[in-house]
This record gives sequence, structure tokens and C-alpha cells, in this order.
Amino acid sequence: MTITIYMSSASGSREIKKQQEAIFQFLDSKNIKYFAKDITQDPQVKAEMREKAGNPKALPPQVFNGSQYCGDYQAFFDAVEDGKPEKFFKL
Repeated sequence: MTITIYMSSASGSREIKKQQEAIFQFLDSKNIKYFAKDITQDPQVKAEMREKAGNPKALPPQVFNGSQYCGDYQAFFDAVEDGKPEKFFKL
């Protein structure tokens, strides 16, 4: 399965940028391959992210492993704090 991160390359929010970078750095440090989907490139991608996450107001980053929803940044952060990031990514 492939880890997919829905992200925004043009976010005006520093918080969102930091959250995205934290997830990318974690995956890079563990040599886990992932695919980043930029929601700013196509409005359909943003709609797809929100539909798959089951939240019409979901903001990036949103993480999926294949078709399985892993969660948002807060869920990622909580999993890392609990020492269970593999469980978050469904690895």
C-alpha cells in the first residue's frame, strides 16, 4: 500500500506548513515512501480529500494508507507521542 498525504503547497497558514513538514520529515527519516497530493492544484483533489476523510471541512495534512484513512496531523502527533506511529500509518 502507498501512503498518501494530502497537502497544500500554497497554504497561508504557518501551522499547516509546519504540520505537513513534520509528517514528511518523519516519513523521510524512516525511509517510508509516500505520495504527496497537492490540493491547490485542482479543486477536485480538495473535494476528494474531504470526501475520503469524511469531513466536509477537513484541512491538510490528511493521511491515507491506500484507501484506509489514517488521520490528520493531531492523530499523527498523538501516535508519535504514544510511540505508535506505525499503527497510525497502518504499517
